[in-house]
Amino acid sequence: MTPHPLTWLYVPGDRPPVVAKALAAGADVVVIDLEDAVAPDRKEYARAATAERLADPQPVPVHVRVNALDSPWAAADLGALARLPGLSGLRLPNVTGPADVLRVAAATPVPLYALLETALGIEHAYAIACAHPALRGIALGEADLRADLGVRADAGLDWPRSRVIVAARAAGLAPPPQSVHPDIRDLDGLAASCAHGRALGFLGRAAIHPRQLPVIERAYLPTPAEIEHAETVIKAAAAQPGAQALPDGRFIDAAVVTTAQRTLSLARRR
Repeated sequence: MTPHPLTWLYVPGDRPPVVAKALAAGADVVVIDLEDAVAPDRKEYARAATAERLADPQPVPVHVRVNALDSPWAAADLGALARLPGLSGLRLPNVTGPADVLRVAAATPVPLYALLETALGIEHAYAIACAHPALRGIALGEADLRADLGVRADAGLDWPRSRVIVAARAAGLAPPPQSVHPDIRDLDGLAASCAHGRALGFLGRAAIHPRQLPVIERAYLPTPAEIEHAETVIKAAAAQPGAQALPDGRFIDAAVVTTAQRTLSLARRR
């Protein structure tokens, strides 16, 4: 079974040499961005360069963030890229309702990932997550959402974050990854933000520079203490099925065992 991605590295679609470096940077998924990272006069070049790159299978999974579905470029993006051998997923910006997902799912067999970037998208999070079997995940686009809501303090986004996490899990999807940390020099801030995101229920994070990748992976992989506890729980459950208390007084039941199994599954990525 392929491990769930922890790192998603965004790279501008109009810079093929940078894309080539990103594919060797160690990210679980490389996301070629045709939207925010590409100026309007470079859209056609970015699309053509991306189509050329994805004409063949790639060494790591590659997703493409297409332009917003209501933009002048979205239809051409989908037409050029939707069935290429090197494409593993399409990331759809500014999804506001299930109809956006259904429209793209009808045009491509590729797995889809919806980015929720507005208050309306957050309000429809569960309906979007359930819209079509081709939808494999939802996530936040926090920069756009922050602007839409007028949020200044980071804590103001915690409710939308939790809303998206709950919607994804309620729909049977994997926990969403965190949105990007925009300051590529602030690795301490990135680590602290990842710890907060992990506590909320995110799993993994989008990055915009390779130096962010090891910080994200360390933050989301279990610590030695967490692994040790998980192993203790699994051993105790195997010896005595059912609810019980460990020698240190901690209570375990089926839910605790499931959490321990997830912890050990993540630890095997090392």
